[in-house]
Amino acid sequence: MKDVDLKEFTNIVFNNKPLEIQASDRKRVEESYQFLKSFSFDKIIYGINTGFGPMAQYRINDEDLKSLQYNIIRSHSSGAGNALPEIYVKAAMLCRYQTFIKGKSGVHIDTVTLLQSFINRGIYPYIPEHGGVGASGDLVQLAHLALALIGEGEVFYKGQKRPTAEVLKKENLQALQAFIREGLALTNGTSVMTGVGLINLIYAKKLLSYALIASVMINEIVASYDDFMSETLNNLKLHSGQQKVAAIMRKLSNKSKCLRQRQKEIYRKNDEKIFSHKIQPYYSLRCVPQILGPIWDTIENAEKVLINEFNSVDDNPIVDKETASVYHGGNFHGDYVSFEMDKLKIAITKLTMLVERQMNYLFHDKINGILPPFVNLGKLGLQYGLQGTQFTATSTTAECQTLSSPMYLHSIPNNNDNQDIVSMGTNAALITKHVIENSFQVLSIHFMALVQAIDYLKIEGKIAPHSHEMYQSIRSLIPVFIEDMPKYKNIEVIGEFLKSHEIKM
Repeated sequence: MKDVDLKEFTNIVFNNKPLEIQASDRKRVEESYQFLKSFSFDKIIYGINTGFGPMAQYRINDEDLKSLQYNIIRSHSSGAGNALPEIYVKAAMLCRYQTFIKGKSGVHIDTVTLLQSFINRGIYPYIPEHGGVGASGDLVQLAHLALALIGEGEVFYKGQKRPTAEVLKKENLQALQAFIREGLALTNGTSVMTGVGLINLIYAKKLLSYALIASVMINEIVASYDDFMSETLNNLKLHSGQQKVAAIMRKLSNKSKCLRQRQKEIYRKNDEKIFSHKIQPYYSLRCVPQILGPIWDTIENAEKVLINEFNSVDDNPIVDKETASVYHGGNFHGDYVSFEMDKLKIAITKLTMLVERQMNYLFHDKINGILPPFVNLGKLGLQYGLQGTQFTATSTTAECQTLSSPMYLHSIPNNNDNQDIVSMGTNAALITKHVIENSFQVLSIHFMALVQAIDYLKIEGKIAPHSHEMYQSIRSLIPVFIEDMPKYKNIEVIGEFLKSHEIKM
């Protein structure tokens, strides 16, 4: 399998494109295994005939070498917390597969073919969220993945959690046998944090796209002047993200009959003493290119780093047939992923803050001056519109702000101080996952407010085609709220739509 981009990763993980082992990949894996088998015959190599971590100073007898590989898997299957959802487990397995087909790990071809079978047949090892510190890679989480491959532990299969041995029998698959270093190779890498990180990235891109659409829609609702997104203005700021955001907003707002043009309306004689329409809207409406621009750039850089990590060899030691040597180092260290996840969660938190402020603008009648409180289409005082949903959006945004404290800088030495500075990359990726889930909830509430405002102002026929398509999508999911009704299921339905919908810009 050649180096892949985000599109190919998405096709396999989300669209269930079958994973195929290329003949060249098979050849590399087999040659790497044969080289390690002969090379390690009379040499001391970490994790093959030594203990692991601080126990590496202990030599392992020949008769115990296979037990050593099983022991690392069983002893480190010690995670806790909620099970990692299936899509993230699938991504992690694909990351591990991608490392192995580089032919630098010395694993047997059976390891690769069984991973392929798990991915293609929808067999997802039970992996608890908590456990890894991201320095010997995702040691604990990957041990749970490996535990399923050797036929032990549990897996999720067809929506149910079942004993692995039972599922392997049903699928006519053989549990993996230990050869030379299967246990260490499977547990020693950044595959979980990278897999979770890539799923985070895909969802973050969607959040940014929806934030752009929502930002156009709110400016249409309040009939903003359109020069805040002009090419001349934004190109004077030499940041590609800002320029790109402004360009997309111009495209999204094309053919809108709601936005105003300053040249036509106020760059002429005007005798008003107090202007009835805002000369400049609030920052959450006017400064979108400047706010979402850095987020655009952060997401682009995260994609570069994560795809590089996905296509890298991330275990230890590295088996290199070409130079006829085995190298001991730290390619399992997750600092690259950890740092990008911290930056990504900060970016998505700021996006969520922007969305929450836009929503507040719609809810606050004394600020917007054109809508009833909480875009209430019922009888004021008797009905409450979307008042209750604001509490959810505000509290969820606040949680994102707290969760955005960096994990990259948070290292606790462990493993008898062998791992004396660690990345916490898996924690960083999982917290970012939480922030992203929160952001979808806030965006869902914001879209509820946007369509209510459009209905109140009766401007459905005047908004831009892209806005109208989004309006129709949301209205197909939820009713016009006039009478009070519970809205928690509506928030969930919109969130699932936003996650799964393929957005066209």
